[in-house]
Amino acid sequence: MRVLGIDPGLRNMGWGVIEVNGSRIAHVANGICHTAKGELADRLLSLHDQLQAVIERYVPDTAAVEQTFVNKDGVATLKLGQARAIALLVPAKAGLSIGEYAPNAVKKTVVGVGHAAKQQIDHMVRLQLPGVQIEGPDAADALAIALCHAHHSQSAGRLAAAVGRAR
Repeated sequence: MRVLGIDPGLRNMGWGVIEVNGSRIAHVANGICHTAKGELADRLLSLHDQLQAVIERYVPDTAAVEQTFVNKDGVATLKLGQARAIALLVPAKAGLSIGEYAPNAVKKTVVGVGHAAKQQIDHMVRLQLPGVQIEGPDAADALAIALCHAHHSQSAGRLAAAVGRAR
């Protein structure tokens, strides 16, 4: 199973692709979709096109997107929500199933605690994906989201298999 993790952002949208084969997890690629200052519609279109190119190049089987949190700046939250819509729309349009995870769930799955710092996430991603060259903090977060989705998908698969055997 090839998993695309996406860390939504209007300036920097991190992405990471991992390959899962049983209990083996391997890094495929990671990067950041950047937008420059300008009209919001143009920036969203740029994110759309860049993320679509990632999906076309790496052909993931599934995707995972981090849920956004609401902060005190309503305008910033709304803009982040629009970038998150692109992060959901592009994989959905490609026919991928999409998992959504709260930031604390990602941190707890990858690091072991729900309030981990960025450095801890980066460190644990590097431990789980030896030799990985991470393009930046947003890409590290995206790889963590992909790892979280892989772990949750494997657990769901084992549960479904156990229920099937019990019947």
